[in-house]
Amino acid sequence: MPAKKAVVSNEIRALVLGDVIGKPGTRALFYNLKTVIKETNADCVIVNGENAFEGSGLTPELVHEFFNSGVDVITSGNHIWRKKEIYSLLESEDRVLRPDNYPKKVPGKGFCTITVKDIPISVLNLEGKLNNARLPCPFQTGKDRIKKLTQISPLIIIDFHAEMPQEKEALALYLDGEISALVGTHTHVQTADERILPGGTAYITDIGMTGPVDSVIGVDPAVAIRRLVSQMPLKLEVIERPAVMMGVLITIDTHTGKAIAIQRFKKYCDL
Repeated sequence: MPAKKAVVSNEIRALVLGDVIGKPGTRALFYNLKTVIKETNADCVIVNGENAFEGSGLTPELVHEFFNSGVDVITSGNHIWRKKEIYSLLESEDRVLRPDNYPKKVPGKGFCTITVKDIPISVLNLEGKLNNARLPCPFQTGKDRIKKLTQISPLIIIDFHAEMPQEKEALALYLDGEISALVGTHTHVQTADERILPGGTAYITDIGMTGPVDSVIGVDPAVAIRRLVSQMPLKLEVIERPAVMMGVLITIDTHTGKAIAIQRFKKYCDL
C-alpha cells in the first residue's frame, strides 16, 4: 500500500503577544503559553520582552525561560538597554531582537528569520521617533530591510514599538502589501482597530500587554496617580496581581505572504 503524502498547509498562524511586564507577566506567560498555543493552533509565537525584568529590561535567565515556554522570537524596544547583561546575548542569540533602526554599532540586530512548517518567516523590530528617542528613520530603515528579507520569504511580521498611533498607521500603510503584518507595541493598551489593509497587510495599533490587571499600564495605580497629581518623579513599580495575556493571532498565506485574518487575543490568568 503506497505511503500517504503529507498534507502541506498553505497557512501559518502567528501568535504575537504584547509587552510582558514583571513577575505577573512572566508567570502568566511561562505557565500558560503552551496551553494557549494548543488552544489557538499557533504555529509560531512572537513576544515583546523588554519589560520582563521588574517592569523594565530583560535578562539572559528570562530569555531562557521565554524559549522554554514556547516563544520563538523575542522583540523589544527602548527598555532593552536597561540590563547590561543582555548585551552579549543580543550578539549571540539571533532570536532576541532590538529595534533595527538603532545605530549600527550598538549590540544585536533588529531582524531574524525562523522556519515554521518548513517555511521561512522573518520578524523585524522597529522603534518609533515621535515622542521617543532621536533614532534613524523607521520608515527608511524598514523599507531597506524589507527589500533584503523578501529575497528570503514574503512572510514578514513587524513589531513597531512606538508611542503615537499616527506613526504606526502611517508606517503600516507605507509598507502595505510588502509585509504580512505590522503590530504596534509600547503603550500596553490593546486597541480595537485590527484589520487587513488594502494591500494584504494585517494591522493593529497596539496589541496590549501581558501583565497585571487593574493596573496603570502594568504598574501600581496608587503610585502612578500620586506621581501624576504631585508631578514628583516617584519610582513606578509593577503591582503584584493576576495577569492578562494580550496580543493578536494572525493567519498568513504561505504562498503570497498576505494576511488572511487578524484576531485580537486576551486571556485572564489566575496566577
